[in-house]
Amino acid sequence: MVLTPLLPERHPTRDFFIADIFDNLPVKDDMASMESPFFTLSTKPDHRTLIFENGNRSVEVIPSSLGLPSIFDKDVLLYCGSQVMDKLNKGEMPPKTLRLSVHDFLVATNRNTSGDAYERFKKCLDRLRGCTVKTSIKTGRTAQIDGFGLIESYRYLESSHVKDRMVGLEITLSDWLYNSLIAREVLTIDRDYFRLRKPIERRVYEIARKHCGNKTAWDISLDKLYAKSGALSDIKHFRASIKEIVRHNHLPEYHVSYSRENDLVTFRKRGAVADAIANNVHPDFFDNTSAKLPSQIPPDLLDDARNVVGQGLDYYDLWYQYVNWSGAQNANNARAGFIGFCKKKTA
Repeated sequence: MVLTPLLPERHPTRDFFIADIFDNLPVKDDMASMESPFFTLSTKPDHRTLIFENGNRSVEVIPSSLGLPSIFDKDVLLYCGSQVMDKLNKGEMPPKTLRLSVHDFLVATNRNTSGDAYERFKKCLDRLRGCTVKTSIKTGRTAQIDGFGLIESYRYLESSHVKDRMVGLEITLSDWLYNSLIAREVLTIDRDYFRLRKPIERRVYEIARKHCGNKTAWDISLDKLYAKSGALSDIKHFRASIKEIVRHNHLPEYHVSYSRENDLVTFRKRGAVADAIANNVHPDFFDNTSAKLPSQIPPDLLDDARNVVGQGLDYYDLWYQYVNWSGAQNANNARAGFIGFCKKKTA
């Protein structure tokens, strides 16, 4: 079975409380950890000491016995950061210690809610708490010269009905992260970030979000992107991973291209005009019956499909299927044709 680029939307119908409280909150990522690698991209226990240096910026992360915290463990910090920023935006001073629902976290970050998920979450907390971080990177204009964990501490309450099932949780953030949030040194990231399957995809996306932002385009040499990523693989395998991302082009917000001639990776902000230029298609291709369909689904059509057909589908993959099925020769009635195609797939 061939995996689709994005994970499925595991909770397309959420309960009222979570939808009302979290779904409307922008997901916030601290810029310090977007810029430099603090998390391993390995899906297996990684017991090496992670070291990164770039000019006057240095990062050293020493693992616990469970290994380094992974890029998926970072979801906890994203969730906490979103809660803190919401309170700040409401004019409240958020505490360093947050009270959270584990179930809400699992649903909000597109995770399973099985018993195993709770066990994995406990180990995630241990890796975040157990690692030792030493860095020269200031947050809130303050340097923290001592070693610290990515979270300071945690405490959870277990269910009296289901063995080892956490129902309540308190997390105390590290001063380093808390200072970053209070100083608003954060960026909003796309919620589809939680649907990215591979660690390298998540890391490449957040690098693009940090540097490309809302600019039309941003270029970076492959070797610099490789250094920023903190990837374990050699640069040959990293290049292959980038080409795979380019082939699917499913990263949220950004269209990615790679030039073999100068070993350059280019990120372009998605949008009707930007996507049209990236795919060598006139922006008005839907009104041009002789135009060739673009390889990437146009953002306005993506929004229409989600509104008409539903939220829980991988429209990037469905567009790829539709283009190949239709022959990709012309765009005559492509909007209605694609939405009809999606409806048949879900019937």
